[in-house]
Amino acid sequence: MDMHQVPATAVREGTRVRDRVVSDFTALSRTVEAAGLLRRRHAYYWTRFVVLTVLLAALVAALVLGGPSWWQLVTAALLAVVLGQVMFLGHDAAHRQIFDSGRWNDWASLVIANLYAGMSYGWWQHKHSRHHAKPNQIGADPDIGTGVLAFHTEDLPAARTGLKGWLTQRQGWLFFPLLLLEGLNLHVSGVKTIFGRGPVKRRPVEIAFVTARIGGYLALVFWVLPVGMAFAFLGVQLGLFGLYMGAVFAPNHKGMPLVPRDARVDFLRRQVLMSRNVRGGRLTDLFMGGLNYQIEHHLFPSMPRPHLRQVQPTVRAFCAERGIPYTETSLLESYGIVVRHLNAVGLAARDPFQCPLTEQYRSVR
Repeated sequence: MDMHQVPATAVREGTRVRDRVVSDFTALSRTVEAAGLLRRRHAYYWTRFVVLTVLLAALVAALVLGGPSWWQLVTAALLAVVLGQVMFLGHDAAHRQIFDSGRWNDWASLVIANLYAGMSYGWWQHKHSRHHAKPNQIGADPDIGTGVLAFHTEDLPAARTGLKGWLTQRQGWLFFPLLLLEGLNLHVSGVKTIFGRGPVKRRPVEIAFVTARIGGYLALVFWVLPVGMAFAFLGVQLGLFGLYMGAVFAPNHKGMPLVPRDARVDFLRRQVLMSRNVRGGRLTDLFMGGLNYQIEHHLFPSMPRPHLRQVQPTVRAFCAERGIPYTETSLLESYGIVVRHLNAVGLAARDPFQCPLTEQYRSVR
């Protein structure tokens, strides 16, 4: 027999395994659909949109009527939280959770992200879609790309030494302070994208909305407040907004297994094994915009947010029946995992070619 020929029994066995995996997830999908958990929740989302619009209008009024006062820093902090909630709504629209029509969801995302929050929907959608396709896969998931922080050592061309190495070895402790710069980074990344040369759907609309939002916002702040106070206002708002976004998104995947570049993992296990849920009640749901049900969200990205809590028991039981690890922690526990993981990677960055963390993700092959 040709040594390169795969035995027919192996082909049949591989086919049976693949078919079983596919049929398992198909069965879960049918159960979820039959329960009505994929139906749209228009009233829920229109209510949230109206409430957030009213809150933003109230904060603008507070800024204008309050005038030059250091109490305006409270307004800035509240604005950071409300804009975080706005971005959760934009996230839901981008995932086609709100309307049946893709066009309506696109325009909702443009209005919410670009016009309300000053962020580029096109930039975020491209990045986030790649993350959902292959979460925690090295070379495929942009959320674990090596930059200021090292989420793994495979992309490091050389050991990090000197001041950079010292900071990297302590990057876990520096993670949350660095998030204070993330708000500014999100805006800058979006602006660079829509004014860049890469493809952007509805570029003129994105440019118009982002320019109007950022330009109008800056003009209002510097018109109402003295220069020093205006910069303090912007610093608090952008800093807390970035911290809020990072504090919500970091627990979902950071510190979960990494997938090697060439690994092939079926959809079900790819989404469950690389994701982490956060336990909590309604306040946790509100704080995290439903992203505390990260496993369910990754399995059913177009499922409306209020249904994620309802589908969780079904998904957890489904995974338990098939021996698939289902990870769920408290919010504080997840933060501890993130910090320890980043510190471990930072220490490994002293010699990335002898990294003890590689065994962590080889188990998902």
